[in-house]
Amino acid sequence: MSGPDAVASVQPEAAGGYKDSLKRLAHRWLEPLVAGLAALGLKPDHLTVLGFGLSLAAASLFALGRFRGAALLAAAAGLCDILDGELARRGAAATRFGAFLDSTLDRVGEAALFVGLAWYYTAQLVDMAVNPDRVMANLEHGLEPVTFAAIAILAVLALAGSFLVSYTRARAEGLGLECKVGWFERPERLVLLIVAGLFGLGPVIPGALLVLVVFSFATAIQRMAHVWKLTRSPGSDPSEA
Repeated sequence: MSGPDAVASVQPEAAGGYKDSLKRLAHRWLEPLVAGLAALGLKPDHLTVLGFGLSLAAASLFALGRFRGAALLAAAAGLCDILDGELARRGAAATRFGAFLDSTLDRVGEAALFVGLAWYYTAQLVDMAVNPDRVMANLEHGLEPVTFAAIAILAVLALAGSFLVSYTRARAEGLGLECKVGWFERPERLVLLIVAGLFGLGPVIPGALLVLVVFSFATAIQRMAHVWKLTRSPGSDPSEA
């Protein structure tokens, strides 16, 4: 096999092999819970909306500086996201709109987490602007005001990177191209953010945001390169026929 089909079949498999293994393992572990939820009459959309609400609650706690509580709520939202997919695969009233709703609320929920973090660090800047004593206290710990501004910017960049990763795949698939390649998709981003949040206030969240920015943009670039290879293959562009 040669041409774009060969590229599409080899690269996603190499990039997502371990992810597929984890998905199969999670499916086996969660099967009894999913069966119980289905028996209760719950639908995928119910869990989608519940997970979205939990994401908004987690974002609110991030904005208040309660990082550990936010991480736990974000983890619960992630579990709902897994379960709604499993319910849909069981045929529990899965619909095309439900899939659209799930993807849309996932994007909004993830964005809310980054907005919550940006809000917290921006609020610290505002507080220092009206409370010089806070500035002096932070300087004693080596924290200059510009540090909080830089972290807030990192949160915004992480938000932009996460959207770019999703957009590049959606745009490629809109062109009829498979684009599942990439190192840093939504599950990896959420796991990193949850783990970092469990450490509470301190240097871990800023470090995690920096990693998120670097790898999110790297994944978007990886997908752009993948699509470029597919579209540059002979016969891949109908307009050239």
